[in-house]
Amino acid sequence: MPSPSHHTQDLHIDSLHGRLFVRLWSPAHLSPSFDEPPIVLFHDSLGCVELWREFPSKLAAITGKTVVAYDRLGFGRSDANPRELSLGFVGDEAEQAFPTLKDHLGIGQFIAFGHSVGGGMATHCAARHREDCLALITESAQAFVEDRTLQGIREAKAGFQQDGQIDRLARYHGDKARWVLDAWTETWLSPEFADWTLEAEIDRLDCPVLAIHGDLDEFGSDLHPQQIARLTDGPSRVLLIDDCGHVPHREKPEIVLQAVAELLR
Repeated sequence: MPSPSHHTQDLHIDSLHGRLFVRLWSPAHLSPSFDEPPIVLFHDSLGCVELWREFPSKLAAITGKTVVAYDRLGFGRSDANPRELSLGFVGDEAEQAFPTLKDHLGIGQFIAFGHSVGGGMATHCAARHREDCLALITESAQAFVEDRTLQGIREAKAGFQQDGQIDRLARYHGDKARWVLDAWTETWLSPEFADWTLEAEIDRLDCPVLAIHGDLDEFGSDLHPQQIARLTDGPSRVLLIDDCGHVPHREKPEIVLQAVAELLR
């Protein structure tokens, strides 16, 4: 938890199926404001607000924009999700939780930034709310179900069988940790999910796109950012980072921050 200051603000908002935890970061000496379009962060399959760590504050500082992150229902400090994830859960975020967040905070135009499956959710939000989305940044996003993705998930699932591993998740998700893990592994490994793709959503985009990917990403090859950038109608760029795995904003933060700042200039 960051120490309380005027640079961050925590709140809960009510959604259809439970409360969502939200945190706002603002540039130095400013209160969170949406006079300028904010950057909205979408976390990965095991992630939450806390696991963004210091990246949002650095992002706010380098861009001069308010940064918003929230825990999806079932994750972090949001309420437990009373349902199993549907096979359309990536797109559901653009139809359910994100509009609630947008309306509650009074956000008009925005920049979407999503990590891993959050990149797919950010893409759906950019397509669904295209009149308000000024730019889309995906980081380690999956555009389709690749064998490399499934192998990485199988290995991670096996790793979580070891003693103490689920306790690591519980530090951030509490008694929701098992649900969080199963929602990731069992959904992606389901045969019914095998044909999932972002192609239709990418094809609807007309905003600038920055697709960031590590060359050592264990959950997807560089085919994913290439597909995201190739299909969009707006200006696009692929940033493939050398010697980098699945979490570029933690492994190579300065490269990611500079690239986002350049896009938003």
